[in-house]
Amino acid sequence: MNTCIISVGEPKEPYFRDAFAEYQKRMRAYGGMESVLVKPAATPGRDLKPEEIAQTLEREGKSILQILSQPRFNRAYKIALCVEGEQLSSEGLAKALDRAALSGKSGAVFIIGSSWGLSGEVKAACDLRLSFSPMTFPHSLFRVMLAEQIYRASCILAGSKYHK
Repeated sequence: MNTCIISVGEPKEPYFRDAFAEYQKRMRAYGGMESVLVKPAATPGRDLKPEEIAQTLEREGKSILQILSQPRFNRAYKIALCVEGEQLSSEGLAKALDRAALSGKSGAVFIIGSSWGLSGEVKAACDLRLSFSPMTFPHSLFRVMLAEQIYRASCILAGSKYHK
């Protein structure tokens, strides 16, 4: 299954970029994994008022929804990564992706928001809300963790020995 990760912000650390690229390379055997980076909305600083956070999420959400409106994503299984989402095991993620493929979905799109999260509109546009943990992770590290889990799910579905 073709996969795409849409994420707000670009990883600054070269070791996180390299780790992500390694999983992209491994995913070539399973249909590939594309990365689409969304520029974070400009903010007046880090300590934002609730209304400023809402405006930021709305601006970033519009950018994400514009990407999702592309014809290539019309039949994709859309997954919002958010703390209030469902927690799945690696096998559970593999089963969810398999069910999506069997139901005619053309691929899977995973969406990672900024440090403020995702807008309600983006979450509403998705088929699944997924949470890795109630813990907070650095954005760049989480992107690598997600890429690894997508690769692991692909290996599970293919019967590979990678997943133990």
